Formats: sequence, structure tokens, C-alpha cells
Amino acid sequence: MIEQLTVFIQNEKGRLSGLCRTLADANINMHDLFIADTSDFGVVRVFCDTPQAAAKVLDEAGFRASVTKVLAVRVPNEPGGLAHLLETIESMGANIEYGYCFSRGEATAIDVLKVVDDTVEGKLSEAGFDVVSAEEVYKLD
Repeated sequence: MIEQLTVFIQNEKGRLSGLCRTLADANINMHDLFIADTSDFGVVRVFCDTPQAAAKVLDEAGFRASVTKVLAVRVPNEPGGLAHLLETIESMGANIEYGYCFSRGEATAIDVLKVVDDTVEGKLSEAGFDVVSAEEVYKLD
């Protein structure tokens, strides 16, 4: 599993840049950033080189930050690649709380999933899926 930084921010001018500046000033490098929003707040999910330190720095700066364990799986970047992964996880009886995907070239995509069951990672590897390590995700710049 990979440690992902999760930050709740108000939908206000300057909050996202403030979050990024706080991490930059602490010499914490963000590798990937994803934002989901509602009318009142946003959820920012970040892969960074030191998620625990990032959460501490952000908490001290007045942000609501936590570290969440997520699973990253490389799948073919083609129709059905994600569907096959999700169906396999469903057949294991595991629930997916949320997910997002990003491509790294034309051939593959990386699907990031918040799965409650810690055994899913090993089961996916046994089933032939390419589970991505934290070290690899952090080097995907």
C-alpha cells in the first residue's frame, strides 16, 4: 500500500496555493496532485516524498491533513482495463471507497484505489496484476 496525503481545504481563493507553498517551504516535493470538490470544500490528494512529514507541516499551518493508505495498480490503457481490475476486486468481496486514474504513456494507466481490505494487494499480485510500489509511484515524475 502507498501512503497518500489527503487534505481538506475550503473553496476559497488562495487555499490551494497556500497548501502548495507550505509544502514547498518545508522542502517537500509533490509528485502528483488530484482535487475533488464540493461547493464548500475540496479534497486534495497528493503523492509526495514524505507524506507523514507533509501532514505534520500542514496541520501546523492550519490545514486538515491526514495520511491514507491506497493501492496503485498498473493496467493496460485500453477499453476494459479498469473494468477488469474492478471486477476482480469485487469478486474478492472488497469495497472500493474511491479511486482515480492517470496515464503514464500510451500503453499503461495507473489506477489508485482506496480499498478497505488490506489483503487485496497480495491477492491482486497473485492474480497477475502489476501492483505498483510506493517507491515507483514517487519516481513517476
